Parts: sequence; C-alpha cells; structure tokens
Amino acid sequence: MPTTIPALPCVDLDQTIDFWRNLGFTVSYTQRKPNPYAVINADDYCLHFFGLKHLPPAENYSTCLIIVSEVEQLHQQFATRLKASLGKVPTQGFPRISRMKPGQSRFTLTDNAGNSIIFIKQGDEDAAASQAYLNPDQSPLQRALAVAARLRDFKNDDQAAAKTLDNVLARYPDAPVLEYAQALLARRELAQALEQSDHIERLNAQLSNLALNHEQRQQLGL
Repeated sequence: MPTTIPALPCVDLDQTIDFWRNLGFTVSYTQRKPNPYAVINADDYCLHFFGLKHLPPAENYSTCLIIVSEVEQLHQQFATRLKASLGKVPTQGFPRISRMKPGQSRFTLTDNAGNSIIFIKQGDEDAAASQAYLNPDQSPLQRALAVAARLRDFKNDDQAAAKTLDNVLARYPDAPVLEYAQALLARRELAQALEQSDHIERLNAQLSNLALNHEQRQQLGL
C-alpha cells in the first residue's frame, strides 16, 4: 500500500529532537550527513524532520494532521510535560499549544521550529464542529458562538473570534438571557487568553447584572 510521509523543516535538528523527546516521543532514526534528518515516534504515528538553515519559526507554515482516538487526555499529557520542561504551558510564541476545552475535537501543538501539528479526534465530531455555524435554525447569538468557536479552535485566531462576539453582543443586547450569558462567557475566555484585563472586568460586571435564575447559573457554571 502506498504511504505518504510528510517531512517537516527545522533549523536546529538537536533542539527539535529534544523538544519532542521531552513530550514523550522516542527517536528511531537520525543522520547528520549528507543532510540532517530525524524520525520520532509515539504510539502509532511518527514525524520526520529535515534540517533547513535560516528558517525563522514565524515564517514556517508547515502543518501536519494526526488523527488520534482521543484528544483531551493527550492534550493534558503534553501540557504537563511542557510545564515540566519549560516551567509553564505556553500558548503564544514558539513552542506553544492551543487551549483545550471539554468536548473539543482538536488542538494544535507548534514546536520550537514553527511546525504546527494538529491532533484531531477520530470520527465525525471534528467535521460536525467545523460546520456547526451553517445550521440555519440557529439564533444570531448561537451562530456567532459557532463562528467564534470555529475561529478559535480551527484557525487559532482569538482576535477574530473576539471581534465576532463583540459585534453580536453589541447588536443583540435583548437576546435570550441564557444565550447572552453563554456569549459573554465565551468572550471572557478569549479576553483571558488575550490578556485583556479591562475586558475581563467589564464582562464580569455584565454577567453579574444578568437576570439568571439558579438553574441557569448552575448550567453555566456560575
């Protein structure tokens, strides 16, 4: 059976190997000449890397998709190992890992060379999540929440997701209170990721002023 093996670039092969080894991968092959090359493995998948001089991580747009049986535990495993090796779980810069919410179907791990590895849960959940915004039966806030989730989780574009929610919150202040609260909570999560302290204070005040009953507050985790 034909096999497709993507090879990802890196400036410093040793640093890249060390990064992935710290995440629990094993090195199954390395060479230095005639060109730097390495293969790392974990479970049933592997990643190939080749040396490419003078490639800044910010200009590296290489991406690889890996389909796995589950993503939440894997994300936690990587986050734990990143914190152990780096002292924190980086969500910006190089390396970094995207945030993970319960029920999410994918996350992106970007290594020190700028390669983005997208881990996707096997099955229909990922495709359904990416297309949720197309449901014609949604209210404006429901659709905006789906669009924002798509921007946040599939494009890793927190700024665009935040702008989407800002627009709909301003446009529909009289929306059903539960939907409005859900949009405020989604916007607060983005404000925390974007370190927008002034937005966080304002959003907390708006949430406090909503006429939510006890059951709704429990549903929202407030």
